[in-house]
Amino acid sequence: MPDTWARDPSPPDSLLRSPPVPSPPFSLPSPPPSPSLPLPLSSLSFPLSFPLTLPFPLPAPEPAAPPRSGGRDKSPPGPCRGPGPGSSVLGGSDMRLLFLAVLRPHTGNAVTAERLRDHLEAAGHMCVLRDAFDFESPAEIAKLIAAENLEAALALHLYRGGRLLQGHGIPFGVIFGGTDLNEDANHKEKNEVMGKVLEEARFAVAFTEAMKDTAQAQWPHATGKIFVQSQGIATIPNANFNWNTFLQQSEIDQSADNLYVFLVICGLRPVKDPLYLVDAFSEWHQEEPNVYMVIVGPEVDPVFTREVKDRVRRAAGVRLIREMCQEDLHAVVKSCFALVNSSVSEGMSAAILEAMDLEVPVLARNIPGNSAVVEHGVTGLLFSNPQEFIQLAKRLVSDPALEKEIVTNGREYVRTHHSWQVERDTYQRLIQKLEASLED
Repeated sequence: MPDTWARDPSPPDSLLRSPPVPSPPFSLPSPPPSPSLPLPLSSLSFPLSFPLTLPFPLPAPEPAAPPRSGGRDKSPPGPCRGPGPGSSVLGGSDMRLLFLAVLRPHTGNAVTAERLRDHLEAAGHMCVLRDAFDFESPAEIAKLIAAENLEAALALHLYRGGRLLQGHGIPFGVIFGGTDLNEDANHKEKNEVMGKVLEEARFAVAFTEAMKDTAQAQWPHATGKIFVQSQGIATIPNANFNWNTFLQQSEIDQSADNLYVFLVICGLRPVKDPLYLVDAFSEWHQEEPNVYMVIVGPEVDPVFTREVKDRVRRAAGVRLIREMCQEDLHAVVKSCFALVNSSVSEGMSAAILEAMDLEVPVLARNIPGNSAVVEHGVTGLLFSNPQEFIQLAKRLVSDPALEKEIVTNGREYVRTHHSWQVERDTYQRLIQKLEASLED
């Protein structure tokens, strides 16, 4: 999952920013090998489709409420709320569910888990959300299942969470994380463990068709039980957030004419590669002092964090900011010039989708997880090396028409293909598979 910050997982209907009507299956073409963009941009085709493949019909969703915020020029009220990851039990009237996920504060995994828990509880289930890293063995999970009288389970990440659900006699489903397919699948022992998890799981969810294809190639026996559901997006920027104060605290020269802030949102760990662009960007800043790069994220890997701090300290025009709550982070995204993703691998970056929703242009490293949601020159810009990033960033700065075209298409893409309501309908239907298993 992509890194973003944990937040209150329960946006009311007034927060829904996406139309709830699903579209046909979605596919994106490969970006051009050259960084040059086809012109005119108005001639580029924009795909209208949706990455949802389910073997059952979805009910007709309720009409979407008006968007809570209207892009860069409007900010809805939204006070900061704490992330609150960890154990949680809320009331319900149907199944008693265990939900295992990695709940490191201020990360995309925590955000996704909280949002999905809300979907399940809205269907009447009681959901016990626990951090997979709090358990060392399935035996500890067995004690929890007995103590809480849990009837079924869900896990975000097959290896980190799904392996703990095996052998307990309760039905469970799993959700692929980017780490499962991009890293853990390459380790023989972990690959075998995940294969066994899929044998026992009643269903598995992939964020994209590409992730589904990769999973089926790795574990052919799982074909038929893997469904595709993209992440649902709802953004809630804090209307009271002070951008000028943020710039001052970040030691960014506010007097610079036409200030351009490029924002990198990620947990500080090697797979997110926040240092990938630092040297090239610092050279650009020395040529043009009005451009800055700000890296925002939690200190996930202590050793790597020290390296990041040391490099950033010596890099002109680059700043490192600690994590912040979701509403404040959305306000920062909304105020920055562009969102940058430089990860080595991604499942599906929520930060990219949230930037699109907030009408902020996206520049993303050309990796499978990013190219699945960013179409080069249409919904964002893809780069393959730091030099190409600088070239594209300079073009974006100097071409307002390009910026407008990208943010318009990006917002439309998110509204069409990442509906919060459709995501809710999908998970509530999939959980019925576990209910049916209990009745068998």
